Amino acid sequence: MKIKIHNMKSISALLLVLLLTSCYNQERNCKDFKTGKFASATEIEGKKYTSTFERNDSIQIETYEGKIDTFKVRWTNDCEYIIQNMHPKNREEKKPIQMKILTTSSDSYTFEYSFIGDSKKQRGTVTKLD
Repeated sequence: MKIKIHNMKSISALLLVLLLTSCYNQERNCKDFKTGKFASATEIEGKKYTSTFERNDSIQIETYEGKIDTFKVRWTNDCEYIIQNMHPKNREEKKPIQMKILTTSSDSYTFEYSFIGDSKKQRGTVTKLD
């Protein structure tokens, strides 16, 4: 079987690019965001939702549209945690939410979240205010 040399170079270049990009693992400094004051933004079905919150290692107090909610925070690893409303007003608010930090920068992170057991995931960004 003969392979033309220019095809072999193309295949080699493609393999090199795939190898380099598959080995690229962006550094996440999730510990930098375990505590502090933050602003959050997420878009659901074309509508932007924003809130502010303050979090210590185990409690998060969030303000959204003038309403304050308190959440219990349980970190499952450095970049993933579960929040659960401590004073739910309905069945939906009782559901725990899985949060996963995907990428970090010096003052913000991108996250993905879903209700526990729900395969539908949403994304958003958080900016550290202090």
